This record gives sequence, structure tokens and C-alpha cells, in this order.
Amino acid sequence: MAWVVLVVSGVLEAVWATALGKADGFSRISPLLVFAAGLIASMAGLAYAMRSLPTGTAYAVWVGIGAVATVAYAMATGDESITTLKVVFLAGIVACVVGLKLVH
Repeated sequence: MAWVVLVVSGVLEAVWATALGKADGFSRISPLLVFAAGLIASMAGLAYAMRSLPTGTAYAVWVGIGAVATVAYAMATGDESITTLKVVFLAGIVACVVGLKLVH
């Protein structure tokens, strides 16, 4: 169960990071509310997962999922360009996250 919560928390990290970018310096209320809710839920999930997973592993997986999901969303919406090297390096992060799961 901790791994499922950790993956969801990693996705929520991408939600709050994206919302933070759209909050325009905390001047737009809707993205600010999404940011706050996503941040709280993401941190709570990470804290829950760390009760049974090693801190370093949990944090690395959480950050990796959040980073890949944030960039993937930006690419899908056209906010960030898609290049072969970006895709290769993002795939590398995914491979590392999967590797951490496999060795745990």
C-alpha cells in the first residue's frame, strides 16, 4: 500500500508544481488553491509512505515521479518543447524509479 500512496503522492507533486507555475506569483487564486491542496496531499502521502519505506528511496521515487509527470504535462500542453534527448533522459528517470522499486 505504501508504494501506491507514494506513486499517487508523486503525481500530486506534479499537480502542485504545475499549479505553482500557473499561480503567477500567488496572484491567481484558483491555481493557488490547487497548489495548496496538492502540496498538503502530496506531503501527507510521502509522510505515510515513509512510515514503511526507507526515507531516501521514498524521496527519490517521489521526486522522480513528480519531475517526470511535471515535464510530461508541460510537453503535452505545449508549454515545453519535446526533444529526443528530453524523452531519453526522462525515460532514464523512470527506469531509475522502477529500479528502486525492484531492489527494495
